[in-house]
Amino acid sequence: MCDCINMQHTRFEVVIFYFIALTTKVQVSSEKLPIVLWHGMGDTCCFPFSLGGVTKFLESEINVYVKSIEIGNSITEDFKSGYLIHPNQQVNMVCEDLSTDAQLKGGFNAIGFSQGSQFLRALVQRCSTLRIHNLITLGGQHQGVFGLPNCPSISSRTCERFRLLLNYAAYTDLMQNFLVQATYWHDPLNESKYRTSSTFLADINNERFINKTYVKNLQKLNKFVMVQFNNDSIVQPLQTQWFGYYKPGQDKEIQGLKETNIYIEDRLGLKMMDDQNKIVFLECEGNHLQFTKEWFRENLFSYLK
Repeated sequence: MCDCINMQHTRFEVVIFYFIALTTKVQVSSEKLPIVLWHGMGDTCCFPFSLGGVTKFLESEINVYVKSIEIGNSITEDFKSGYLIHPNQQVNMVCEDLSTDAQLKGGFNAIGFSQGSQFLRALVQRCSTLRIHNLITLGGQHQGVFGLPNCPSISSRTCERFRLLLNYAAYTDLMQNFLVQATYWHDPLNESKYRTSSTFLADINNERFINKTYVKNLQKLNKFVMVQFNNDSIVQPLQTQWFGYYKPGQDKEIQGLKETNIYIEDRLGLKMMDDQNKIVFLECEGNHLQFTKEWFRENLFSYLK
């Protein structure tokens, strides 16, 4: 049996396993911090072949209370939320939910998967009632995306046409209010349009104006751990997982976090955090969200205990 966790799956997998997952009561340690998980697009809180499996893995190995965020009142609603419920609404809902969870009142560590990464970071910045110690993001899109998943070539004519179409539509009011992915679509060829029209990412990255509360709350983290999947075929550009992105005005050359205005102007406090050794960059040699349990143990457990 493969000792691995593969977060990629199809919606056609047998959902019935959900109803038998997480039925075993785990006696957790009161001395260790709980863990909160937030799933990505096309996933749910509790599928046993994805976050349900991660939940049981963490419960058994670290012996802590693990809460996997569910949006809505059913697994179907949770699945749809990854596409159709605006991130701002989701963050507000989760802030209220976690703030009333007695087992989280002493603080917790948090792990975001794919788009759940930037949603959790928004939670850190906006929800002052919570105490999040370490934030771990796996394959997150902190500077957004500008590309199509599994596109054979970013320079192919077909990919370019679809991308231009999405870029045009992404910044309309309809798309910003309807499709989650449009809220973190980041067009480096039109930075001004992105800044003025993005209803989520431009705000949490302090790209329109500096929200001092965001800076203050992010500074409260002990560690901000970003994991980049070096063979990622889903996230474009993959360096967004480390807060890097395309240099403005073109879509070929990448700049790292330290070269961005967000860092240079310290608009989000990331430079200050970096100076305090609070930012950690980790690599995984897999495709999007593909990692082994052993990799997880060796690289992430130290931030969860």
